[in-house]
Amino acid sequence: MFAYYKANQLKLAPWIFLAPGLIMFVLYVIMPVFQSIAISFYAWDGLGEKEYVGMANYVELMDDEAFYTSLKNNIIWLVLYMLAVPAGLFMALFLNQNVRGIRLYKSLFFFPFVISQVVVGLVFSWFYDPSYGLMNILLNAIGIDSIAVLADENLVTYGIIVAGLWPQTAYCMILFLTGLNSVDTEQIEAARLDNAKGWRMLWYIILPQLKPATFIAVVVTVIGALRSFDLVSIMTSGGPWGSSRVLAYYMYEQAFSEYGFRMGYGAAIAVVLFLIMMVYISGFLYKMYRDERGH
Repeated sequence: MFAYYKANQLKLAPWIFLAPGLIMFVLYVIMPVFQSIAISFYAWDGLGEKEYVGMANYVELMDDEAFYTSLKNNIIWLVLYMLAVPAGLFMALFLNQNVRGIRLYKSLFFFPFVISQVVVGLVFSWFYDPSYGLMNILLNAIGIDSIAVLADENLVTYGIIVAGLWPQTAYCMILFLTGLNSVDTEQIEAARLDNAKGWRMLWYIILPQLKPATFIAVVVTVIGALRSFDLVSIMTSGGPWGSSRVLAYYMYEQAFSEYGFRMGYGAAIAVVLFLIMMVYISGFLYKMYRDERGH
């Protein structure tokens, strides 16, 4: 009887410790997801009566040019934001050395990670300023005319992405630095005895041991790219002429701004964004699972 009670205690204890976190996760993550999906089937201004419209919000999205512009920009964000992962890896490899002054270098590389996205947006807005910005001062110094990055429909999205890559690369670097601390030194020494060095050492010895860090870096980078809002809001407010909108910002415009108060339509945009995120991350999770099963 005592053994049975003890076994039940061991099974129950983890769930007791997990319960507060699980309750919060269900209340503030899972339930809002289903509430958003439900609201997307209504026409609602957030205050008055809800009017059930079925799939009308999603049908309207299919003919919404601003939606397609936002979707295209999100795809550009997703592709270019992935540069943060290899850039963070190489920064981590550079900083993972015992040389004089390395702590100073680490603190400089950590700096973008600890500052607010709002501050990053303001800094890069000043950097791109066509009259007094540092970028254009340098361009003028070598005889190139000033470029108004944030006022050019063709350049604005790329300019904002560059601003976002600065802190995102630092975040990935921290993840890889943590992973490098757990790399098996015995494997590295054995590889050196077999004359493995440089790219071969990185590809065959170090990277396979960094799979957990790489997985987390890719997932947070994908999520960061798809839910990009702060920098767009601070640097351009979706302009010029809506050319830098992304889905998260367009959702805000439709649901909460003075031009919108269309909660149902905004929720429909949010659902599309959620599905894109889930498809991408689920595909990556499946690949990771298949790779693990292959071993």
